[in-house]
Amino acid sequence: MTVAISGASGRTGYRIAEELLAAHQPVRLLLRPTSVLPSSLQSSDCRRLDLGDDQALDSALVDCSALVIATGARPSIDLSGPARIDAFGVQRQVQAARRAGIRRVLLVSSLCAGRWRHPLNLFGLILIWKRIGERALETSGLDWTVIRPGGLSEREEDLDAEGIVYTMADQQESQSIPRRLVARCCVEALSTPESIGRIIEITSSSKQTPVSLTETLAQWPQRA
Repeated sequence: MTVAISGASGRTGYRIAEELLAAHQPVRLLLRPTSVLPSSLQSSDCRRLDLGDDQALDSALVDCSALVIATGARPSIDLSGPARIDAFGVQRQVQAARRAGIRRVLLVSSLCAGRWRHPLNLFGLILIWKRIGERALETSGLDWTVIRPGGLSEREEDLDAEGIVYTMADQQESQSIPRRLVARCCVEALSTPESIGRIIEITSSSKQTPVSLTETLAQWPQRA
């Protein structure tokens, strides 16, 4: 199946694309017209569009079997960004996935999504809008997964011995995780049926024994 990735030029999005390609998974990168890709993705299938253009978005999703939503507002003086990107932008992508007949959708969100009392909400209530975006996916009727990473690190060294700490929703409040490990978790979740219908919070630690997502989910309570 071809996996469409929105926000594919972002610092998490491009790593998701690289990890999918390393797993021999065809990808389609959904990019803004001015986005710049790393050299590793220059030859990939790219569609440049405004994600607010429903017709262009529908066209970009043709023949895709899954969608990874890796778009996200950045801290900015423009306090409308979180509402436009993390809530309404996610809603538009979920609706487009339904129109395209895509059932499998994974959203990269954030630890503490939905919490009012958090410093990140000084940037346009970003965590509140992220939760609204999550709810749009949860209530879509699609085969959804939400990944909530902690603080994001650019570190690429010594990751193979670093374990991911997986928890259900609203269990973690701090700690960080390298973006590369977030990308690997997203790729594993896409091929793990047990991740469907779940919010999965992730951080990482060198003291955590590496375990697979499949092993972890086997120990969790059954989904409601």
